[in-house]
Amino acid sequence: MTPEQLAVEIHRIITNIAEAADAELSLTPEALQPERPRNREHGDWASNAAMKFAKPLGTNPRQLAEQITAELVKLPEVAAAEIAGPGFINVTLNAAAAGQIVQTILSERANYGTNQQLAGRSINLEFVSANPTGPLHLGHTRWAALGDSLARLLKAAGANVTSEYYINDAGSQMQKFGRSVLAAALGQPVPEDGYPGEYIQVLGAKVRELIPNLAELDPAEQLHEVTERAYELQLEEIKQSLTNFNVHFDVWFSERSLHAAGEGGSASKIAEAVEQLDRLGHVFEADGAVWVRTSSFGDDKDRVVTRGNGVFTYFAADVAYYINKSQRGFDEKVYLLGADHHGYIGRLRAIASVSGENPDETLSTPIGQLVNLNGARLSKRAGNIIELDDLLQWLGSDALRFWLARYPADSPLSLDGEKLRSRTNDNPVFYVQYAHARTCSVDRNAEAAGLGREPFDPQLLTHASETELLGKLQEYPAIVAGAAKLREPHRIARYLEELAGTYHRWYDQCRVLPQSGEPLTALHSTRLSLNDATQQVIRNGLALLGVSSPERM
Repeated sequence: MTPEQLAVEIHRIITNIAEAADAELSLTPEALQPERPRNREHGDWASNAAMKFAKPLGTNPRQLAEQITAELVKLPEVAAAEIAGPGFINVTLNAAAAGQIVQTILSERANYGTNQQLAGRSINLEFVSANPTGPLHLGHTRWAALGDSLARLLKAAGANVTSEYYINDAGSQMQKFGRSVLAAALGQPVPEDGYPGEYIQVLGAKVRELIPNLAELDPAEQLHEVTERAYELQLEEIKQSLTNFNVHFDVWFSERSLHAAGEGGSASKIAEAVEQLDRLGHVFEADGAVWVRTSSFGDDKDRVVTRGNGVFTYFAADVAYYINKSQRGFDEKVYLLGADHHGYIGRLRAIASVSGENPDETLSTPIGQLVNLNGARLSKRAGNIIELDDLLQWLGSDALRFWLARYPADSPLSLDGEKLRSRTNDNPVFYVQYAHARTCSVDRNAEAAGLGREPFDPQLLTHASETELLGKLQEYPAIVAGAAKLREPHRIARYLEELAGTYHRWYDQCRVLPQSGEPLTALHSTRLSLNDATQQVIRNGLALLGVSSPERM
């Protein structure tokens, strides 16, 4: 019996009690989800349902608990139901009922833990979105790990998720980037406001090869051609770095597409967005510029969308981008912002409001805080940053992704590089991956010994460490659902660490394989299935974090 199934039974019992008392009570099984008691001697599951619903039913918690437990003990899966304190209900399942979770896991496999709480919801998740003017750095690394894990988590909760990278390929930064690479290509000094770093020189050399007649072009053509080629090269490097980090985007959205004229020379997306806000009555002119009255919607000041020279501002592009997401049918837009973007939240909420939406329903703006990594070296190519590519070469994708995912997004991080590299139980990613590898080793040894998965008799799983492991496996769906609801991937990492510890203790106390000369029994084959179920859940959880599940270590 899973906690979800137990919640359904409690819901049935309370609903019957309410009907008998002629009381109106609106509740769902989701509101009755039991929890694991801190002290396992108190049973497998604990419910506070009697304390929550006694008052609406016109009784006291203790009396309602007595009614509920009287019905629970009639269930064949329940070995005992006891009342503690003012009305807590502790439920102990019989071994067979508790062990059935193994067959559930092995039946559902990769789908175990997924749910449909966000089914039908279309979510646009934008993250990283670094300027294509240089390599990705340590800050981008954290946002990439968090964003990709969150996308996987929301999909596991049934949402239709589009992960998106907004390419800031318009404006002054691109112009500065182009001038910097052009100077390198022509063997000239870096412009005073240009980008430093060896990578600019490398781009300059590559561009020279791509444009052999560069010196023959007029200055405007030179700048345009060099900017475009360098932009393509740098963006491709960013994409490759993210691929190496096991981070994938469904959409690479170019800012330029917002500025470009529509079909047949029609207005750009930015012009259309400004016109939409004007129709809604939020646009006004002052001091020769065109403004949006965002201060009426919580922003700290009104914002200019068109300067006096007729040029659209960055804010105008932000407005057009948000509206474009709505036009593409996204119910919710999630912007994973960098640590220095707190002030951007009010602006985004104002954009949602002036475009006619309720930001409380359509906008999420989690902040990814800064991270520093002891022992990391500044990039030789860029000179002033710690590059993602260097981190991957030093630490590997798995260690980076797990460690960055195991902390809340809004907490600053200070990590020890050597600890991330260590192959000891003090390193959580090693500890979890080793648990998976150990389950695979058990499988290989079982095959060599001729041990199969039948017969499977869950009532044989009575050892205390087995009860603990079964309970931990049962928790996984609720952990996934909670992490998706709260948008907190770190809950998955922490759960996996607990599961790995529980599995290692079980492995040390319960033999799966018979000793030499000992016959194969149903207990051995049943334990082998429990081993396989643990393997599946660890693999499912690591997949949500974008971390591999090695079979050998």
